Amino acid sequence: MSRFSLVGAVVAALLFSSGCNSGKTPSKDNSAANLAFITNGVADFWEHAQAGAETAGKELDVDVSVIMPSSITDQTRKIEDLLVRGTDGIAVSPIDPANQVEILNKAAAQTNLITHDSDAPDTNRLVYIGMDNFDAGLLCGQTLREAMPDGGKVMIFVGRLDQDNAKRRRQGFIDGFLNRKADRERSDAAGDVLTSEDQKYTVLGTMTDQFDRARAKANGEDALTRHSDLAAMVGLFEYNPPLILEALDRAGKLGQVKVMAFDENDATLQGIKDGNVVATVVQNPYQYGYKSIQVLNALHKENKSVVPENKFIDIPARVINKSNVDEFWQEIKDRLNK
Repeated sequence: MSRFSLVGAVVAALLFSSGCNSGKTPSKDNSAANLAFITNGVADFWEHAQAGAETAGKELDVDVSVIMPSSITDQTRKIEDLLVRGTDGIAVSPIDPANQVEILNKAAAQTNLITHDSDAPDTNRLVYIGMDNFDAGLLCGQTLREAMPDGGKVMIFVGRLDQDNAKRRRQGFIDGFLNRKADRERSDAAGDVLTSEDQKYTVLGTMTDQFDRARAKANGEDALTRHSDLAAMVGLFEYNPPLILEALDRAGKLGQVKVMAFDENDATLQGIKDGNVVATVVQNPYQYGYKSIQVLNALHKENKSVVPENKFIDIPARVINKSNVDEFWQEIKDRLNK
């Protein structure tokens, strides 16, 4: 074979090899795994998850990309991009799992796919990492009910109800607040007015904002205008409680209307210290990030024992109130090195 023929054969072989790997997961060799952690939006909440994911990446010596999409279209596009470039694993918090089955199953067919924070149980994801959102909502509702012994009317605020975590969290809250028998299969309509059996506690409805902060604040102001006897406001996503506090402050009702929160926004924690927020139910987004990368790295090494039989890695929720807010706040400052 001539020198030119030999060179041509080598080039052809390299091109063929490159073409075969296009859009597929990188081969499992001794190089560092290339892993992606995808959120369901942009929020302070995800800074904690990013810190956890990046810490795990450093400890495990793997490459970690943290991606914060702006919408379901953007999230789907980012997943597609990862599959085209090749990735060893994706951890995602699906924005609308019912309408993302196709792209999620496509990802699961090409790489290791897991969910965190919000699940997609009807897909081929390998495991869900997070809390039980129904139980967390139940805890939230029961906590607020205890803080309202005389009863009253509440309005729920949340980003969107397409997400699995939002649906479950809201339903758990309603059951807990109204002291109903907990029913995970129940699905009350967002516009329904719901009253407890003793007629003391009422849920006026649920207002969504689609992650639009201006709309979220306007929702709070609108609720206060339309319901002069509103006794409490409940924010189910991290950014909702701070905007509720702003709406109350503007209306001159700060401290008069109770606020029940989710997650660990600084304004929410300060509200607890000031007595303007009853409590907040917190997740552990740092562990969502850390554990997701840990599990994806193990799966990349074909260690499937990290996936429990029920395909759920539970990171329990907890209640933060005035008795433990300072300790908790220091804990998250230490996480973020603030």
